[in-house]
Amino acid sequence: MNLRLLLLTLASVALSATAQIAFKLGAGRATGGLGTASAFATAVAMLTNYYVVAGLLLYGFSALLWLVVLARQDLSVAYPFVGLGFVITSFAGAMLFNEPMTPMRLLGTALVTLGVVLVGMSATK
Repeated sequence: MNLRLLLLTLASVALSATAQIAFKLGAGRATGGLGTASAFATAVAMLTNYYVVAGLLLYGFSALLWLVVLARQDLSVAYPFVGLGFVITSFAGAMLFNEPMTPMRLLGTALVTLGVVLVGMSATK
């Protein structure tokens, strides 16, 4: 995997993870005051929330970058990089939303990262 392709892959993963963070921010704000509102009212509130809209745009751009990556890299090499999104969102959850980062979660994220590094190192293109 050449440097340009690696950077495109990492950009796609980072954008996707950022989209998930925006979704989390938007979902919490959009539904906060709805109480027992209908599913339709909840959906409208979410789809008109700027965090959710931003997340959708980021996710769409991430998908476009991902298509470029897939056109140039073996799926078996590219796809494990998606696991880095779990690592990014785990740490973002801890920092932004005060979610617990237990020793077991730290170990899991370390193992995911190690797996991605090993797959990346095995790439012959």
